Amino acid sequence: MPEREVPFHLNAEALLLRSLTDYAIYMMDPDGYVLSWNAGGERIKGYSDDEVIGQHFSRFYLPEDAARGEPQRGLETARREGRFETEGWRVRKDGSRFRANIVIDPIVQDGRLVGFAKVTKDITERYEAQQRLKQAERNLAQAQKINAIGQLTLGVAHDFNNVLAVVMTSLDLLGERRDESQRQRLIDAAQKAATRGSMLSQQLLAFARGQRLEPEPHDIRELILHSADVYRRAAGPSTACGFELGDESPTVQIDATQFEAALMNLVANARDAMRCPGHITISTRVLVPDAAVHPDVRPGTRYLYITVADDGPGMDEDTRLRAMEPFFTTKEVGRGSGLGLSQVFGFASQSGGFAFIESAPGSGNCVTIALPVEPAVEQ
Repeated sequence: MPEREVPFHLNAEALLLRSLTDYAIYMMDPDGYVLSWNAGGERIKGYSDDEVIGQHFSRFYLPEDAARGEPQRGLETARREGRFETEGWRVRKDGSRFRANIVIDPIVQDGRLVGFAKVTKDITERYEAQQRLKQAERNLAQAQKINAIGQLTLGVAHDFNNVLAVVMTSLDLLGERRDESQRQRLIDAAQKAATRGSMLSQQLLAFARGQRLEPEPHDIRELILHSADVYRRAAGPSTACGFELGDESPTVQIDATQFEAALMNLVANARDAMRCPGHITISTRVLVPDAAVHPDVRPGTRYLYITVADDGPGMDEDTRLRAMEPFFTTKEVGRGSGLGLSQVFGFASQSGGFAFIESAPGSGNCVTIALPVEPAVEQ
């Protein structure tokens, strides 16, 4: 086929660049003075080519950015690294601001820098949409915080009301003439209620990481076995509580009282999760956690895992994740403040360790407290 004859002579690339209106595309000399201008530059920035050719490109920057040397810094970066790309505010001819995505590429000919090509795109709409989305996310997060505080207030208020009701009723009845056995039962009820109130306060302190711990070296195996009967009673009459304690029983630095309270919370939670007679197992093992799964672990450190597992209905993934949140509870109002697991996580964190939950529907729940193992002392 014969070649088509071109009726006129035009630089195709220049024609293409001049016809683009979504991008301001222009060339600058090595010092940043504008050498060419396209229709996109006029549409986005408001200047005609007669107004900007020969002018320094810093006129498009905010005065404060120009005073900080941002224009020259962009040219130096492009010269040194082969490209400069950024996002920021720029100024139109009428003084209005717009959000811009900017790319500066050096133009090299025969090994010598002859200028820069600069491409600017107006991304104001996208930027403002992103800011609106971020604000909506912040508003949602704030609403969730307020909701969490409301749940805390509701749960704690009900719990303390129950505690105070028992104490006040017992004191009122003690004022009446009663035999010694009745008086003792009322005193016992008041003492149990006061103990419950004290535990609730400890849970609040643990959640806030504000409780004062008195850590001492302890053998966890001995601590668990010493209170084994207490844990069995806490499991209730219809739930069996067994123990699978590992052969290795290293020493850990903990507050024994707070550890036992945390373990008691886990046993009580496991008991409440049962819908029918079931089984709870308290087990221990020593291992080095995977830092990819638990990023807060000390590299190379061995941890003692104390796990409380049940064969209840388990949790779906959403509930499992929310179970770690403070104040979250699936129990009815008045039956729990949602601070039990918070006490466990607070205790583990203050003891230099961590805690986590494993669960799936139909597979029961496993809550683990991981505590760093004390290095062996050479004799």
